[in-house]
Amino acid sequence: MKFVGAHVSAAGGVSNAPLNAKKIGAKAFALFTKNQRQWKAKPLTEEEVEKFKKNLKSSGIKTEHVLPHDSYLINLGHPEKEKRKKSLKAFIEEVKRCEILGLKYLNFHPGSHLRQISESECIKLITESINLTLEATNGVTLVIENTAGQGSNIGYRFEHLSHIIELVEDKTRIGVCLDTCHLFAAGYDLRTQEAFNETMSRFDATVGFKYLKGMHLNDAKSSLGSRIDRHHSIGKGNLGIAPFKFIMNDSRFDNIPLILETIDPALWPEEIKLLYAL
Repeated sequence: MKFVGAHVSAAGGVSNAPLNAKKIGAKAFALFTKNQRQWKAKPLTEEEVEKFKKNLKSSGIKTEHVLPHDSYLINLGHPEKEKRKKSLKAFIEEVKRCEILGLKYLNFHPGSHLRQISESECIKLITESINLTLEATNGVTLVIENTAGQGSNIGYRFEHLSHIIELVEDKTRIGVCLDTCHLFAAGYDLRTQEAFNETMSRFDATVGFKYLKGMHLNDAKSSLGSRIDRHHSIGKGNLGIAPFKFIMNDSRFDNIPLILETIDPALWPEEIKLLYAL
């Protein structure tokens, strides 16, 4: 069974996110548990946590179909020690917010080398940060998102993801989220059944479907292999409808959150219906 939703607003408090998901007909959703463009956040109050859990229950959405995303400011592979420590502290706080809310996952971008160190050095720093985070927290699985490879971002090759997982000490709490736009921009074609099968076979051989915990379903304004991260509405970009039909009819993508991050939130109810119709 497929569980499709979108990255909904948590404006006014995280307890509003499940309500916003329900309004658009979602069976899954993503959210930021704090302002994604600020380092600090007010602690979650007991009242807000209880309201979130109550609203989540009333939405009919299970915790395993909620895929929170961390702050865009965090860089677990920052070449500068003090800035990396600041990111690590913020990341641990975000994981603990997920713990408090009773959520199972935290989705994150691996990190960036900022053209100051090599990709392999950056991957080692990212993994050190992940291991420290896992030691300091409980229960929440850290879900690495593949990237488009824009700028100095790590994670645009399946080999990057597998190398990180290889160095993670507690592999029961690590997973992967595949973003379709990022895949395409990074050079992984999805547009025909043959290309889709080839890409997913490479993913399975390099990383493994057992680590797949969620997906971001986005069409792409960017072209194949451009390494430019530009999302588009479903069927309106360079990917077209076909890849989403393949996903919706493939049992390997059952029972995980399938999250829209497409560019027009007004279209999300229609896009959710379209995906199910496929």
